[in-house]
Amino acid sequence: MAQPPGLNDAERRLWAAFPTGDDVVLGSDPPAGPMPERIVRAEVIAQLMLGAGETRPGFVPAVRLHGAYVVGRLDVSGGTVEYELRLEKCRLVEGPVFVNAETRQLRFADCRMPGFDGGGLRADGYLSLSGSEIEGEVRLPRAQLTGGLRMNRTKVTVTDPDRWAVFSGGLVVEVGAFFHDAEITGGMRLVGARMNGGLFMQRALLRNPGRIALDAESMIVMNTAELSAGFRSEGTVRLRNARFDGILSFSKATLDSCDPDRMALHASHIQADELILWPTEKIKGRVSLSYSRIAVIMDHPSIWPDRLWLNGLTYETLRGGEFEDRLRWVDRDGEFHLQPYEQLATWYHGIGHDDLARKVQLAKLRARRRKLNPVGRAWNHLLDWTVGYGYRPWLAFMWFAVLLAIGTVVFSVDRPHSIKQEGERPAFHALVYSLDLLIPIDTFGQQQSFDPGGWSRWVSYGLVAAGWVLATALLAGVTRVLRPR
Repeated sequence: MAQPPGLNDAERRLWAAFPTGDDVVLGSDPPAGPMPERIVRAEVIAQLMLGAGETRPGFVPAVRLHGAYVVGRLDVSGGTVEYELRLEKCRLVEGPVFVNAETRQLRFADCRMPGFDGGGLRADGYLSLSGSEIEGEVRLPRAQLTGGLRMNRTKVTVTDPDRWAVFSGGLVVEVGAFFHDAEITGGMRLVGARMNGGLFMQRALLRNPGRIALDAESMIVMNTAELSAGFRSEGTVRLRNARFDGILSFSKATLDSCDPDRMALHASHIQADELILWPTEKIKGRVSLSYSRIAVIMDHPSIWPDRLWLNGLTYETLRGGEFEDRLRWVDRDGEFHLQPYEQLATWYHGIGHDDLARKVQLAKLRARRRKLNPVGRAWNHLLDWTVGYGYRPWLAFMWFAVLLAIGTVVFSVDRPHSIKQEGERPAFHALVYSLDLLIPIDTFGQQQSFDPGGWSRWVSYGLVAAGWVLATALLAGVTRVLRPR
């Protein structure tokens, strides 16, 4: 097909180069303005992509253009594109539109444009916006990218608080999604996305202070999700109900909600094989891992935020931090819940540390005590002091031994007088008498045969009361421990 009339020099060069896929270089940098020798109309590019140009056997036709100033809107909505498009270091006056189009691979490298609309795009190859500066929204709802998504070094800026810098829903990316060194201002929405080749955001900056920097609710990543190695979020990272069939890593990242009352990381209800939550500094903002199922958690006390929601979280392995650190970890929950303590105790029991599991259970009851009324707190304090809620029954025997020693000394100094006639009473023994007072039932017959007088009478009353208290506390504590959960 002959070249259409009305083409300028740059467009004629592009038309002639299309059949063999040769590069057309109009400049080495994106033009700052409409330089006449570098102007190419978007409609000419669209015509070539939609089959208006000739093809040559033995060659692969393609649109490959460098340094052009593209005027008009590059719009192939609903069309079928059989050829590769590669624009490098071009300036596009209007944002390209590929709504519901079927294309080969698309590459906009180091370009400048006011947005990109790929809603419903089906690309049999990759979509690359690497190195480009985009002053507007990148839209990819329902897009399917067989060859992957590349936005390395891409800078996207949206100032309208009602719009997203990157907006998608139901995005499907094979091979992998790459955002290395990207800078996204205005928030990134990946709700319901499926990343079959992984998500890689090393050194990326997501900036949306006080709002959502990354919304990846219900996202599925079938490989590694690397929000690491210099990744930084200024705003909330929301991963609620996401699934990671591999590692979710925040290693050497920075998480800052820019508002201490907002979530820095909202990762409730997620599933992951491994979570590496080890940023370069303490997380600024709140973190939620509630009701998530994670096989391995690797973190460190130095990075934990002040508020941490853990209720419902289950895990198989914890790495990082000592036992005392883990007690502080579960105690940081925004509200008291039994489950985080039970889960931690179960984990320690599962790895053979039954002694530590008992200490966790004890810490759970002490934390629960803070929520009780004054009477309940008093009784719980008594259970704690006397028998350690049943987890330290040796305390009862220690108290018993101390009281027995006190009684023995007191009644050796001030011997009780007999209340039975000679021949009917046993021989008095201060230790056995004290033992009879402490045991709630009359065991040795001493208590019924002798009656203290004066000040020692009050000691005997105290020993009787203490014996009942110890017995009751021991019974209550043991019952609590043995009760099925």
